[in-house]
Amino acid sequence: MLRAAPLDPGERRRLLDGAHHDPHSLLGAHPLPEGGVVLRVLRPYAHGVTVVAAGIRAGLHSEGDGFFAGVLPCDAVPEYRLRVAYGDPDAPEVLEQHDPYRFLPTLGEFDLHLIHEGRHEQLWHALGAHPMTHQGVTGTRFAVWAPNARGVRVTGDFCGWNSTCHPMRSLGSTGVWELFLPGVGDGALYKFDITAPDGSHSLRADPMARRTEVPPATASVVTSSAYPWEDEEWMRRRAERRVHEAPFSVYEVHLGSWRPGLSYRQLAEQLPAYVRELGFTHVELMPVAEHPFGGSWGYQVTSYYAPTARLGTPDDFRFLVDALHREGIGVLLDWVPAHFPKDEWALARFDGTPLYEPADPRRAEHPDWGTLTFDYGRPEVRNFLVANAVYWCEEFHIDGLRVDAVASMLYLDYSREGGDWVPNQYGGRENLDAVAFLQETNATVHRRCPGVVTVAEESTAWDGVTRPTHRTGPNGLGGLGFGLKWNMGWMHDSLGYMANDPVHRRFHHHEMTFSMVYAYSENYVLPISHDEVVHGKGSLVGKMPGDWWQQRANHRAYLGYMWAHPGKQLLFMGQEFAQGAEWSEVRGPEWWLTDETYTAADDHRGIRDLVRDLNQVYVAEPALWERDTDPAGFSWVEGDAAEDNVFAFLRLDAGGSPVLCAANFSPVVRRDYRLGVPSEPTGWQEILNTDAAGYGGSGVTNPDTLKPDPIPWQGRRASITLTLPPLAVVWLRPV
Repeated sequence: MLRAAPLDPGERRRLLDGAHHDPHSLLGAHPLPEGGVVLRVLRPYAHGVTVVAAGIRAGLHSEGDGFFAGVLPCDAVPEYRLRVAYGDPDAPEVLEQHDPYRFLPTLGEFDLHLIHEGRHEQLWHALGAHPMTHQGVTGTRFAVWAPNARGVRVTGDFCGWNSTCHPMRSLGSTGVWELFLPGVGDGALYKFDITAPDGSHSLRADPMARRTEVPPATASVVTSSAYPWEDEEWMRRRAERRVHEAPFSVYEVHLGSWRPGLSYRQLAEQLPAYVRELGFTHVELMPVAEHPFGGSWGYQVTSYYAPTARLGTPDDFRFLVDALHREGIGVLLDWVPAHFPKDEWALARFDGTPLYEPADPRRAEHPDWGTLTFDYGRPEVRNFLVANAVYWCEEFHIDGLRVDAVASMLYLDYSREGGDWVPNQYGGRENLDAVAFLQETNATVHRRCPGVVTVAEESTAWDGVTRPTHRTGPNGLGGLGFGLKWNMGWMHDSLGYMANDPVHRRFHHHEMTFSMVYAYSENYVLPISHDEVVHGKGSLVGKMPGDWWQQRANHRAYLGYMWAHPGKQLLFMGQEFAQGAEWSEVRGPEWWLTDETYTAADDHRGIRDLVRDLNQVYVAEPALWERDTDPAGFSWVEGDAAEDNVFAFLRLDAGGSPVLCAANFSPVVRRDYRLGVPSEPTGWQEILNTDAAGYGGSGVTNPDTLKPDPIPWQGRRASITLTLPPLAVVWLRPV
């Protein structure tokens, strides 16, 4: 074996420093003009490297610093393997392996073009770590976007975490770095060693990692999936009916604490059955994407493409979604594109410069949470997030995305003082880049994933959150394109009303009726979420006034009113059985309250039974959901009885068939209470009463069919008299 000409000192230094953009031009095998093939490898800590090819078995010469080289007596580059010796020279450990630097790039021009344009809708197929067979050899392709890096190297447990071994090549002007590593497969741990423009180094988790170590460990994990889905029928039928015209009753869950200690697969044995028994049509999972701090509940994401490893593998999470679908339960996922944490191993200043975040610190800093915002105006960053939304829907069969903190994205001055924000190009406070990002996300998800709904947690009166993106509103901007929006106004007003002692509620009557002034300005969800039962806010039942009986009665009445009000509904775990304490992510729901051994278990079971019956009757009565976004589906019967603390209204289905809801938020039984009703029905029957004895109420009901009288009342030609139980809601339908 002849010696190779020494490397240029500058090139050698750049390779060793991890600052070379094209290591493949120096490493691997290359024909020489004068004949022969020069072969050079970089194997730190090896004491010998032998090349094995057809008719060739020769040792390469050491050049120091882990370089080994030699000239093969060949006219062309042969198929070859390397035998690398480590450890004791007298009894070495010899590893035979393919040379990563003999392989062509694994990414094609079309992928790179789409990445550069910010329009790769399946970005996770191009970037990240992908086990594959390339040029007949099995291994893993690593690719990462780091446009301002001087160099990028991949390291992991497959090389003893020695960053020097595997410098990656830059693929042109796209900012993508790539390397195929033969022999690396599922389960391998890895990170990227990024050389910043100033020459400093940082070890980074893969932004596109589809699996991670269990926190607090932070390495990314090579993974592939061949999960055998069994929800074909669910996926086929999902898009048959628009969500606005379908029952949509949501149980919000924090998977890590619903039953603390359960894995995804163990949850799949219990959660679907529980949710189905209670009759909810959907679950909404608080953020599942990997996050370092459990106390953030998942809202500070570091790995947007990886389900948290705390509960199992990505396929284990697929198993949970599949199990829910097989029980007929849709799955919504809380998604957090508004901000990300500053952990030095994650996205912040990823390539040594502001990359995922804006360069201007006034726009980059999120003042509320000490995190960073995304640069929605950068095509590659926008692509990272849009593709992520698609990823969860396509790879995990998610049926909807609840987008967190939308308001913080829409306003440049959100939580900022006068000198801490920069107006947009027109002098306004709207974040036009964020608007465009949300519009693109919604349009892309709805086009690619029929039947998926997007839900905005938007706490202001931004115009057109659920308006189609192609329709321009008074603000001159197109709609954001969400399917639904959380009705934060209803939540605040109704909880404020309920917090008052009944004797004072007459002064706050409008807080319950005001929601109907704007009920059809957007497509709404009525949310009693985790946000309302944390940080000293207490539980839902704990917000209610009075003694324990009155608190439970108010709780039941509130739920009865909520389920009948226009809009879909969402209830956070623990509130379905009137948990007394606010939620703790460590302890989870207080399941013992419903245990037979607990003396007051019936009090909590009664609430749970009510929630079950609310859902069952709700699903069975199209009047309660079919025209949620149509003003013709609602009509006040009594909206002004402030002195009585009484509200009554009709809900109507597409054919005009009604359900009558009557609420009495006073502790007084109101007998012979007259309400105007349509004249066509010959009788009305009680179908739900929150004061029923089985729910823990006083048992004041209307057991008989109520015959209408030809007495005009409240603008209607007929009326009925009924008994309104104390602190209760009754639903009636025609018979």
